Amino acid sequence: MNLFLLRHGIAVERGTPGYASDTLRPLTPKGRRQLRETAGAWRKMELEFDLILTSSLRRAKETASVLAEELEWKHRPQVLTELSPGRNPAAVVQKILARQPAPANLLLVGHEPHLSRLISLLVSGASTTGAGDTGFALKKGGLAKLEIEHLQPQKCATLAWLLTPKQLRWMV
Repeated sequence: MNLFLLRHGIAVERGTPGYASDTLRPLTPKGRRQLRETAGAWRKMELEFDLILTSSLRRAKETASVLAEELEWKHRPQVLTELSPGRNPAAVVQKILARQPAPANLLLVGHEPHLSRLISLLVSGASTTGAGDTGFALKKGGLAKLEIEHLQPQKCATLAWLLTPKQLRWMV
């Protein structure tokens, strides 16, 4: 399995008037523009996905939708509540394992530090809870690729690459 992890694009700042809840913060126009720009790199890299799963938060759903549209993906991204901030990354793995047939190329769209904790769990087997430094950091709009032979909620993956949005834009 190729597991791709994408942090949502640039969103409206916390506390901005008009957004009563963190879950409602949308992408900014700059965030949408940068995602569209990086989609060009995704096309050059010939990235394809069997399934796109996204957090239920607005900014992540918008990120998934923008990229699905730019990549002309034929299916709607699906919400996976376990990708929401504060959830246990092992629960994400369990939900993926429950899907049949298992996707060969899966894109997860979520948040920090949740995605970094998931990377840490799969690459090193490190603890999935707590606020400690995982050694990984995805910038907003950053993308990582893990290569996995047999998915499980422990060390099972190799980090193939981790790209910042700036690096992705340079590729266009």
